[in-house]
Amino acid sequence: MLIPSIDLMGGRIVQLVQGEKLKLAFDDFDYWIERFSKYPLVQLIDLDAAMRQGSNADLISQFTSKLPCQVGGGLRTAEDGKRMLDLGTKRVIYGSSLFGGDNEPDRKRHPLINLAFAQNLRDALGEEQLVFSVDTKGGQVAVRGWKENVALTPEEAVTWLEDFCAAFLYTHVDTEGTMTGFPIDVAAILRATTARQLIVAGGIKERREIDELDAMGVDAVAGMAVYSGAIEA
Repeated sequence: MLIPSIDLMGGRIVQLVQGEKLKLAFDDFDYWIERFSKYPLVQLIDLDAAMRQGSNADLISQFTSKLPCQVGGGLRTAEDGKRMLDLGTKRVIYGSSLFGGDNEPDRKRHPLINLAFAQNLRDALGEEQLVFSVDTKGGQVAVRGWKENVALTPEEAVTWLEDFCAAFLYTHVDTEGTMTGFPIDVAAILRATTARQLIVAGGIKERREIDELDAMGVDAVAGMAVYSGAIEA
């Protein structure tokens, strides 16, 4: 399944290269809402919230009222997720707040994964409404807008978190926004690691990759390839 991506920053739809360099920007929201209306799921990320530089909450409601969205970016509490669900969001995406041990009362379970927080999210919001984001930069989990790394492999993170969510979103930051292709071998390893829905992103450039991932039982998020016209959407 192809899941179109809408990244929001500064009140616009944007596409960044590796989460840093601005490549494309749009503010014709109705056009993209119409383009993506045929899809069963659209991914909506508030980059300002993810980077702790503001919020696009008002704009998010414009999309969630018209499209079936899973929404992420800067969600830190169960209440944050509930607010998004109240806006009509189908599922919410948690990433950085799951890592670092900040919310873990029993650090003996795992020093770097906030398992008690993950359990709290499941209890408060329901497993089926949770997507956990495991983004990787240089082979380690990347957090806080991909500015910091945690000494965890994605396989370890997925294994420990599998009991608490319905799906995992994996972004290969090293190729994100580059349209140089997604590393299919990484998807194969992650597919063997979890029975949950697996969604991958980062560098996808053509329909053939999406078909190859689909044959493995992996869904794909595409942004740059869609907005640049390389993939018809």
